[in-house]
Formats: sequence, structure tokens, C-alpha cells
Amino acid sequence: MPVRIATFNVENLMSRFDFSGFRNNLNMDRSLQLFQIQDEAQFRQLEQARAIAHADDTRQLTALAIAETHADILCLQEVDNIGALNAFEFGYLFKMVGEGYRHKYMVEGNDSRGIDVAVLLRDQTRYGEPIEFVSMTSHAHVTYDDFGLYDPQLGLVGITANERIFKRDCLEIDVRIAGKPLSLFVCHFKSMGSPRNGLDGRTSTMPVRLAEAKAVRRIISDKFAASGGPADKHWLICGDFNDYRERVVIGGDSMSGYTFAPVNDPASCVDVLLEGGFCENLVERRPIMDRWTLYHTRGPQERHLCQLDYILASPELARSNGKVLPDIIRNGQPHRTIFPPGQEVDRFPRTGWDRPKASDHCPVAVTLDMV
Repeated sequence: MPVRIATFNVENLMSRFDFSGFRNNLNMDRSLQLFQIQDEAQFRQLEQARAIAHADDTRQLTALAIAETHADILCLQEVDNIGALNAFEFGYLFKMVGEGYRHKYMVEGNDSRGIDVAVLLRDQTRYGEPIEFVSMTSHAHVTYDDFGLYDPQLGLVGITANERIFKRDCLEIDVRIAGKPLSLFVCHFKSMGSPRNGLDGRTSTMPVRLAEAKAVRRIISDKFAASGGPADKHWLICGDFNDYRERVVIGGDSMSGYTFAPVNDPASCVDVLLEGGFCENLVERRPIMDRWTLYHTRGPQERHLCQLDYILASPELARSNGKVLPDIIRNGQPHRTIFPPGQEVDRFPRTGWDRPKASDHCPVAVTLDMV
């Protein structure tokens, strides 16, 4: 009884306008910075017009990327609220997949911008097996003190022990596929951010992601402790971890030719979850040059491809699906993304050089047999 599961950071699926750019140039869209704006009222008018004009093409591409996953269960990150999700499905996704994802689940998490994680379910798999929702549990309330995970390094980024661990949530969804139980843990870990305290953004925020990963592992271990432990159960951790174990560093240019060099990174929050065979990163079954889900650039001096988006499978699911390879849908990437040789794809119609695009992330999808 196969089921297809996908995870996708849809990049700011918002139902409201962000006017914070008027007081903070770092938040102001680059197109508005070209103009002399007289006051906040004029800024609000221009921002509304810009956002609306940009949204239609973007969400068409987002919907195309989701449709390409052919997922029965869809885990999303960066969703504003259930209203935004309903409007997106009715106005865009429905036109491509029909009455597919009738069941939507999300809880307001801890993100200061209001972006949350969500899960969408079909009534049945593409093979006709019923998908039954069982329960939903939010872990957004868990603090460092609750789990004993406070590290003094967190104090360097202004975090105290009584604060909540998850920057968004670890949303736990239990379902049954043709009667077989499956637990999903959907996450969106702390972003790397900007350099701080003399450290680069990834290093300075690493303690937060390490704590989030340890908390996810604790939640899963506690859940199955009374039934013999998590190793022989069916569960997945899905989402955007904002961290990588390796990168493909890009050098050169379009004139001399690009170079692509895989580089392993010494530490990652993902290691916490994989350590001791707790679970398996299914994407690592793909060749090292072909695991990336995001193109990062700060100009020609800093460019790489990396995996930020994960489907981690329990040992039992990984064992019983030992030859399964996940798919990474890259057709919604902007044309500025530099692909290694042989990986080029046909972009979706109307994809731009930088925007519009489906998202800065690529969806990851996999078909698993629930034996």
C-alpha cells in the first residue's frame, strides 16, 4: 500500500501585507528602493500594488511545483494561516489537481512573522487506499527548561531558559493509510540569519537548531517509549531544517565555465537526528551532487547548492523501502540558479531570472510502501 509524501517550503504564503520595510530598509523590497517615497501612506499603497502584482505569477508557479510532487500527503512550511492556505488551494492548486487536498491541519506557532507549518491530506492515496486522520499535536509550547536543553551558548543570541524551543513548531500528525499507522513530525527550524557576535549566521544560530533537533528526537522517543521504542514504527520527520551536512560549492563564471565541488561540513543539526541510526535521510540515497534543494548566493564570491529540505524516515520505514529514491522538483527554480551539468530542467512557464519563482526551496517527494 504505497503512499506518496512531499515537503515544501512555499516561501511566504501570506494573506496580509508586510509594511515593516518602511522603517527597516532590510525588509523593504528592492523594487521600492528605486523610488523616492514621501511618507508611510504612500509606501503602503506602493507595497500593496507590488505584492499583488507579484503574487499571481508566484502562486501559479508554487501550485505547479506542488502538482508535480503528486503527493497524497503534503507538508508545507511558511504558511500564514488557514485562510491563506484555503485561498491558495481554491484559486491556484485546485485548477491543477482538482479536489485533492480536502483536509488541512495547522496550528499557530512561534514565528514572529506569523509563518507556520501545515499538513494537507487527500481522502485516499493515488492507489485508492483510504487516508484517515487520527490526531494532531502541537509542540510549540515546549521550553528549553521543559526538556532540559538549555545551553549557555543560547545566551549569546539573547535566549533564556524559559523561552520556547521551536521557532515555529514541531507539528505532530497521526494518520492511518489503509489502517496502517503513520506519524508525521513537521518542522521548520531556525533560519541562519545574519552574522552576529563575530560569527557567521549559520554558526551563531547553530545552538538554536541543535536544541530544536534534540527536542524533535525527544518527542519521538517519548511517543513510542511505552511500545518498545521508535525503531520499528512508521514515522517521518519532514520540513525545512535550515541546515546542511554538505554543500556543492560553485566557482567560475559563464565565460570560463562553472566548477562544482562537493564539501562536507563538520557539524549540522541534522547529525543529531541521524546519530546512532535513529532515522535515515532518504535524500542522501541520491548522488552527492544531486541532493540539493536550495541555491544560495551572495554574489559570485559566495555560491553553493545545499539540502535544507528533508524527509527523514524511521529505521523500519527506511529498511522496508530500501531501494526507494526521493524526487526533488526543481522546475520552479529561477533562471539564476546554476545547475550542475546534466541536471538542467525545463522551467515552468513564466519563471523569471530571480522572480517570479515557485519558491527559493525545491519540493522533496517520496513514495513509501506501508508494509
